[in-house]
This record gives sequence, C-alpha cells and structure tokens, in this order.
Amino acid sequence: MLGHDQSRQQGSRRRDFRWPALLTPTGGGIAYGGDYNPDQWPEDVWDDDIRLMRKAGVNTVAIAIFSWDRIQPEEQRWDFAWLDRIITKLGEAGIAVDLATATASAPLWLYEKHPEVLPLERNGDVVNPGSRQSWRPTSGIFKSYALEVCRRLARRYGHNPYVTAWHVNNEYGWNNRHDYSADALQSFRQWCRQRYGSVSALNEAWGTSFWSQEVQSFDEVLLPCHMGNDAMANPSQQLDFERFCSDALKAFYKAERDELERICPDKPFTTNFMVSTDQCAMDYADWSDEVDFVSNDHYFTPGESHVDELLCSDSLVGSLALGKPWYLMEHSTSAVQWKPLNSRKRSGELMRDALAHVAMGADAINFFQWRQSRFGAEAFHSSMLPHAGEDSKVFREVCELGGILGRLAESGVQGSELVRSRSAILFDADCEWATQCRTLPTTKLSHWHDVREWYRAFLDVSQRADVVSLRSDWSGYDTIVLPTMLVLSEHAVKRIAAFAEEGGRVVIGYATGLADENYHIAVGGYPGMLRDIAGVRSEEFNVLGELPGEPETIALSNGYVSRLWANEVTGIGEHAEVLATYSGGDAREWDLDGVPAIVRNRYGRGEVYYVGCDLGREDIAAFLREGMKLSADEDPGVVHMRRRSADSCFDFYLNRSRETVLLSEISGSPIAGKGVQRIQTPASYRLSRDGFLVMKSPC
Repeated sequence: MLGHDQSRQQGSRRRDFRWPALLTPTGGGIAYGGDYNPDQWPEDVWDDDIRLMRKAGVNTVAIAIFSWDRIQPEEQRWDFAWLDRIITKLGEAGIAVDLATATASAPLWLYEKHPEVLPLERNGDVVNPGSRQSWRPTSGIFKSYALEVCRRLARRYGHNPYVTAWHVNNEYGWNNRHDYSADALQSFRQWCRQRYGSVSALNEAWGTSFWSQEVQSFDEVLLPCHMGNDAMANPSQQLDFERFCSDALKAFYKAERDELERICPDKPFTTNFMVSTDQCAMDYADWSDEVDFVSNDHYFTPGESHVDELLCSDSLVGSLALGKPWYLMEHSTSAVQWKPLNSRKRSGELMRDALAHVAMGADAINFFQWRQSRFGAEAFHSSMLPHAGEDSKVFREVCELGGILGRLAESGVQGSELVRSRSAILFDADCEWATQCRTLPTTKLSHWHDVREWYRAFLDVSQRADVVSLRSDWSGYDTIVLPTMLVLSEHAVKRIAAFAEEGGRVVIGYATGLADENYHIAVGGYPGMLRDIAGVRSEEFNVLGELPGEPETIALSNGYVSRLWANEVTGIGEHAEVLATYSGGDAREWDLDGVPAIVRNRYGRGEVYYVGCDLGREDIAAFLREGMKLSADEDPGVVHMRRRSADSCFDFYLNRSRETVLLSEISGSPIAGKGVQRIQTPASYRLSRDGFLVMKSPC
C-alpha cells in the first residue's frame, strides 16, 4: 500500500490554471471588491451601492453565497428575477460577478422536510439549522437538492458575459468539518474499503489488536465517536477519519463543480480555502489540484504577530497555488465579530495588510463584505462600507486602496509571480491533525504554530522562508525545516534523505518523525525513521510544564532555553557533532546535564541539524544566526518580497515592527507607498509604523 502522501501525488492531476477576467478592455487588472449581499437590502439601495463601488474602484463582487432561500423560496418555486436585475446592474457598471452556487446553507423548508440531512456531533447531538452549513457532505438527499441549484444557475448564467467565475459553495467545513451520522458511517466504511482493500490491511494499519478492536469485516468499522470519560480514540483510526472528512467535503465540492462544468465549461472554478495559523481545516494541498485558481479567506491575528502571521499563511497559500497568482476571497477592513475580543485595525493597517497580500502573490483583494449588515450574526463585522456610511475613515481608506491597486495593475504587477526564498518550512495536514491527538506525551503540541514560530524567527534574522507543502517540489531550496512533523511516511523520509544526500540542509524538530503515516511508532529510538539522517538516538521525552516543585524550563550550554519538550539523546553517529547540551541545575534535576540537545550530522553531501528541544522564537532566531549562519545585514523590522514578470521586478517593503525603519540603497522607481519619507540619499527611505513601499525596476 502506498503512503498517504505518495498515493495523493500519484492519484490526481492538477487542473489547468485559469484566472477570472474582469470587465476591462483587456480583461486584466487586480480584482478588487468583496462579498455583496444585495438580497439583504431593499432594491432602492442597489444603485447607491454601485455608485459607491465605482467611487472606491471596485471591479468585482461575489454574490449569492447564502441566497438559496431567495433563489428557491419553496421546493417548487424558483425566483431568479432579483438576481437577473443585480447582475445586469453590476455588469453594466463594469463590475464583474463571481457567482456562488448558494449551497453553503439550505433554506429552512429543506431542513423541515429532510431533517436527516443534518450532521451529528461526536456525542450524537444534532447540528440544528439556523447557522451555516447544517448539512452532511455524505447525504445523497442534500446533494441532489444542491446539484439542482447548480444546474439551474449554470443554465441561466453560464453564458452571461458579466459572470466571469464560479464560486463553488463557501468555506467548506466551517460548521460541518466532522459528521458522525449514519451517512458518514456508511461512507467512511466505503472509504476504508477503497483505501485498504482488505480487512487485514485495515487491522494492521490501525493496530486494532490493542484493546480488542479487530474488525472482521468493513461493516464493523466505526466512527471515532464519544466513548465516555475515557475518550482515548485509536489515533490511527482518528487520523484516517480526519482524512476521510476532508475527502468527503472535497467529493461534494467536485460534484458541484462538475455539474456546473457540464453545462458551463468556459468559466474558471474556485472555492475559498481557510488558511491561517489559527486554522487549516482541510488537506488543502490535496484540494488545490481541483480548483482552477487557488482562493483563500484570511483574517488577521491582532497584536504583535499581525504582519508575520499574515505573511506565513500567505506563503503556504502561494505554495498551494504552485507560485501562480492566487485570489484573496475574504479579509476584513477592520474588526471581526466572532472572537472573544475583536480588535479593530489601526489607521493604515487596512492598506498595509492588503498590500502584504499582493506582495505575497495575490492578484485579487476582496473583503467580507461590501455593505455592513444591519442585522444578523455578522452585524458587527467590519465592511468596506461601514455603518457610519460614505463619510467614514474606513471608506476613505477603501477608496485610497482602490486607487493604489489600480496603479499597481497599470504598472504590470498583475500576473507577476513571487520570487522564492532559499529556505522552506514544510507543512502537512496529516502532521497538523496528528498533533491534535489527545494521547501524546503532551496536548500542547501544534505543528502549524511551530511552523509560524520558525517563519517568524527567519524574519527576525532578516531572512524570508517559504512555507510549502510536504508534497511540493523542494528541489530549488537550500534548506528545509521540519517543525513538529510527527507522522511521516516512508516515501517522505526517502525524499528528505535524498534532499540531504544531494547537498541540501535539513533541520529536524524535536517532535518530528516519531511515527509513520498510520501513526505506528518507529521502534529503535527516536526520531524513528529519521534516526540515521539525524545521526542521533533518543530514548525518552522529557516533557516540561507547570508541575509542582519541578523545573519548568531547562537551559542549554549555549544560553538557549527548552520550554516544553527535551529529548534524552543517548547516542550520536560517527559523523555527528554536538552543538549544544542541556546544562545547569534544572538539567541535573532531570538527569539531563551534558546530554546533547542540538546536533549537526553530515549526511551525503549535505548536513542535518537535529534540534531536540522546544525553543522559543528568540532562540530559534539565535540558532539560525549562530548555528546556521543565516543572518543578513538588513533591518529585521523590514520584510522584503519581490514579484517578477517577464521584464520587470516589483519590490515590496513592509514595516513589520512598531517603530520607524530605514530602507537604504534600494533600487527602482516608487509606484505605491504609505507612511514613506524619502531622506537625503535618493535610494533611502523611512517607513513609519504600518508603512509600505512598492518599487519597480527592470529585471
């Protein structure tokens, strides 16, 4: 049986890249707009909306995302007249329509007639209607209704010149990521049958001899539902269930897309991913093969990590897009309404964030939503046109941003591609799901958050790493980092070994390579299958934390500090060199004094660093600077991205600090900026807090 990542690589062909046209003379330009919900407003507001859209430079909107009940108010009654009118108004004003399938949430009459489409929680509770996505992705009944909506929309608008793209469903999995219904059970059994082929292969993969869990047929396969206070699900079964849930929603997306494409093959298809370091629900590296252009919804993390988190998430999105331009489908002008504390954006952050997305490869900047709602659950979610109306700071910034994006488009930014870094941080959905297991040595592991910490540490030494999928091509990189990649297939390990043998540099994190793709622990010592590559053998994990009377951290001989996890390394290979050991009283308290903590190993023509402990961001930065010699002379308060077209380079400089920063001896002509002051030397500038500068030069 192939490893999970290997089977995905061999089992799918990526769709051709197709980008939605605008209603400009050439069809080109940076798309600018957002979700538009005209059905929430009286029609006498629509003309004013379009007037203000034109004032702001809006050239595209996504409509009908949650409009199923307006399109089909009763099972046998359809109403497209209102949709005809608004699409015509928008198109005649030069505003392209990204038309949704409206299937994210069903009308109440459907739930009343077919309550069996509602998902079930892990404990058996019904997910009731009244919010979004109260439906089972494995429900044949729900799918039949949804596909009928797709057919009707495709027949009516498939050849409408104002509709330039299809927005299939919306944020798959936001409220129905997991379903424990009878439909899900039957589909999971079929998924297991297709994956394993035989019951014996499934029993082997899941290790069902533990706790008397062997199944005699696929009809005995169960979902990892609530199991009482013990609640320790089989981690192998749980990991497969996560994979199944992603696949089930992907299959639903493909059914909707294929129904549209059968009638309307000439317009590109997308669905909006949800990639941020607070969430990455699906296996988006797998999903990205199935869209014509990658789209993402990203909402900022308030506080000092604001810019860094945005860039880290965008870097992964760019990897999913294979370096092609991607579409920012949603972000916010200011505060959202769904967090415990909802911070607004400071003056200038609206434009700085938007330009950061462009710098990272986005050729579309869209917000949720155009006009701020007066009612409903998202009434306090910021919008392009806020409650305060046209005479407001937010709307003035929205208009200013529209002008800047127009200038960038005129300068040729649209269609250019982000230049890659020399270092890559690897991310994998399986590893993220694996760290959520409740039976690990600690429940505080997070693969994605460790990716973010490494990303930020690279920025702290004036380097920009790329965040890339485990399945992607790493051949153009000098360095790959594996942070908390707990589960790795044999295929992935061979790729890592080959990368090092051919001269690459590999950094292995403290909780990496502990198990294979079936969550089977690799025996013989940690880090399991990476033991020979790393040149170390570890026997136990020393997990730190708030234990009464026990040290909460352990110092290293080079001044670094381990916070959560320290591996007890008991042997190193003949080509390995110890760079730091555990040291001091707290290390002695845990019998770790003098035990190797960071090791460098020669492997083939390359080198492998083993970081056997959980370091904070400052210490990771010190390791990159001192251990790997990766620092640069530039101000770490500035992050620099370059996009390149056939004949031009576009350099984006963003201030990621809270202080004014200096840009010295930079080349090119300025085409956009905010918070910028040119100083005496023509090639030098000051960037204020939240400032940015875009320069153009020949390549």
